[in-house]
Amino acid sequence: MLYSSLMKGLRGALAFCLCAQAGMLYAAHNEEKEVLYWVAPMDPNFKRDAPGKSPMGMELVPVYQPHGTGQQLSISPEVQQNFSVRLAKVERSRLWRGINTVGYVDYNEARVSHIHLRTSGWIEHLATHSVGERFKKGDTLLTLYSPELVNAQQEYVQALRSGKRQLISSSGVRLAALGLTEPQIKQLRKTRKVLQAVPIYAQQDGVVSELSVRHGMYVTPANKVMSLADLSSVWLLVDVFEKQANWVKLGDVAEVSLSYQPGKIWRGRVNYIYPSLDKTTRSLKVRLVFENPDELLKPNMFAKVKILSGAKNDILVIPTEALIRTGTQQRVIVAQAAGKFEARSVSSGIESGDYIEILSGLDEHEQVVVSGQFLIDSEASLRASLLRMSAPQSPRVEAAE
Repeated sequence: MLYSSLMKGLRGALAFCLCAQAGMLYAAHNEEKEVLYWVAPMDPNFKRDAPGKSPMGMELVPVYQPHGTGQQLSISPEVQQNFSVRLAKVERSRLWRGINTVGYVDYNEARVSHIHLRTSGWIEHLATHSVGERFKKGDTLLTLYSPELVNAQQEYVQALRSGKRQLISSSGVRLAALGLTEPQIKQLRKTRKVLQAVPIYAQQDGVVSELSVRHGMYVTPANKVMSLADLSSVWLLVDVFEKQANWVKLGDVAEVSLSYQPGKIWRGRVNYIYPSLDKTTRSLKVRLVFENPDELLKPNMFAKVKILSGAKNDILVIPTEALIRTGTQQRVIVAQAAGKFEARSVSSGIESGDYIEILSGLDEHEQVVVSGQFLIDSEASLRASLLRMSAPQSPRVEAAE
C-alpha cells in the first residue's frame, strides 16, 4: 500500500512538472496572442474564462488564439525539395475577362431567302435535286405551269391589243402580283407570246439550304419550295455559362479557332445577346457575326471561342494552379518564415488564362505554393482531423469564481 501510494504521488508530481513546463513553453511561444480560455493541466474538460486553479490545486494553463486563419505546419527543406515546392507572390495586376467557350457555325438568317410561289401550279422543271447546290442571282431555279398565270398573260395581251391604258395597267399589276418579274412583263409586251412554263429566278447568290419539292409536284403559295443561303457572312452561336452572363456586352471582340485549320484565328464581334437562358443547359446564347468571303466557315462547324469582355484593374492575382478547390471551400497554401506553411481559406473572383483574382484571404506580397500544395494541404488536413478527434466533443466553460 505504501509503495503504491508513493508511486502514484511520483507520477502525479512528474505529470505536474511536465504540464507546467509545457504550459510555460506554450505561453512563451504565444505571449502576444489572444487567450481563448484556461484549462486544467490534468483535466482538459475543466475550462474557465479567467485564470485560476483546478480542483487539484494546479494553475490553469491558457489556450491561445492560433495565428492565421488555417492549420499550420513546419516542413524541413529536404521534404520541401521532395515535394517539389514552388512559390509565387501575390501581386496586384490587371485581368481580362476572357470567356472561353464553344459554339457552332450557322447560316446568317439575314441572308437567307425562302422561295414561295404566288400562284398554284405544277413544277415542269427543277434545276436542283439536292441541298447544297449553288446558284447565282438570276439563275433559273424552276419552271412552273400555272393555269392562273397563263390566263393573266392572255388578259394582258388582249389589253395591249385594245390599247386601253387603264386596262393595260391593271393587267400588268396583276401579272406582277402573280410573280412575273419586270423583264418578263416587258418581254411579253414586246413579243405578245404567252409563256406556258414560266421560269422562276434566284433573287440572290447562295446555296440551297432547304429543298421541299421535286420535279412534277403540284405546289401552292403555302408551300416553301426551297431556301437559299448566302455564305459570304455567317453566324456563330455560342453558349456562355450563367455565372459569366453579365460579363459579355454587345460589340465585344471574339477570337475563334477551328480544328480543321489549326493556327488560324478568326476575329468577330458580339452582334446579339439572347434575352433568356436555356433552361436545360443553364447557359446564355450569344451570337457573333463573321464575314466569310472565302467560305472557310461552313454551317454546323464546331468552334472554340474566346470572348474578350474588358479588363479588371488593380486586383490581387495568383496563379490558377495555386488554388485548391473543394466542394465547399477554396484555399491556398501560404508560405511563411522558417519553413512554415499555412492552409488558408480564400475567396476567388474572375479567372483569365493562367491567373485568378483573389477577393479575400490574402495580402499583397505574400507567397503561395504553386507546386506540391496538394501534398501539404493533405498533411495539414490530416493533422487537423487528428486534433479534432483528440479534442473533447462538447467542452464546458465555467465562469471564474
